[in-house]
Amino acid sequence: MVIEFSVGKIIATPHEIVIKIIGDQMLTLQAQTDAVQLIGRGANVVAVNCSEAKWSIKLDNEQQLVQLSDQIGIAIQ
Repeated sequence: MVIEFSVGKIIATPHEIVIKIIGDQMLTLQAQTDAVQLIGRGANVVAVNCSEAKWSIKLDNEQQLVQLSDQIGIAIQ
């Protein structure tokens, strides 16, 4: 599944997510779903914290977070 948002797109499967940021830097963030945390309550943040990496990104709205949650099977906190 591909979810478009203002700074790029999220490619999500049940096993991993890849976030591609638009711009000259061509930034790509990738994580296995077991390292992903979805933070709701107006924050709409995808956070990754594992032994190899720690990063987070804010989505545009709660609907994008819900779509991602449905695709990867992780509840929104």
